[in-house]
Amino acid sequence: MNHILRSENLIIREAKPEADWLTGIWPIFQEVVRAGETYAFAPDIEEASARQQWMLPAPARVFVAVNEGDGAIFGTSLLKASQPALGGHVANAAFMVATKAAGHGVGRALAEHAIEWARQANFSAMQFNFVVSTNARAIALWKNLGFSIVGTLPRAFQHQGLDRKVDAFVMHRFL
Repeated sequence: MNHILRSENLIIREAKPEADWLTGIWPIFQEVVRAGETYAFAPDIEEASARQQWMLPAPARVFVAVNEGDGAIFGTSLLKASQPALGGHVANAAFMVATKAAGHGVGRALAEHAIEWARQANFSAMQFNFVVSTNARAIALWKNLGFSIVGTLPRAFQHQGLDRKVDAFVMHRFL
């Protein structure tokens, strides 16, 4: 089946672990992580380990960006508290978008949804703990959505495509 992404048909919904993982989320996770350019997961991570680390139980939430027309999953997000207890008022999120959907607004839709979800869940801020400094598309999007770089982790990421260590940023915004 040829899945065509039409931004007006994109919906964000909570992931259905059994129905969405193998057919939608895992292929995206595997594609993104295997590149070794944006996430610290091992590029050869096994499916069971990836599932355990992405499909976290409540109170964390996992969402998918779906083409309403044909049900194709083009992206996923993981939302949770950044820290437990006394740091639990700050949300944290992670996003993955299928390469074939890059540049079609999936990341923005997931990010805007995450910010609204965090507000409704009574978080007072959101932070991204590890944004790879060479991920220009993500950094531009986060800045456009009001996030600021509040810290730099020098040479914290072993970039597989560049075969060298690069910085990672901590990004933050109040909600």
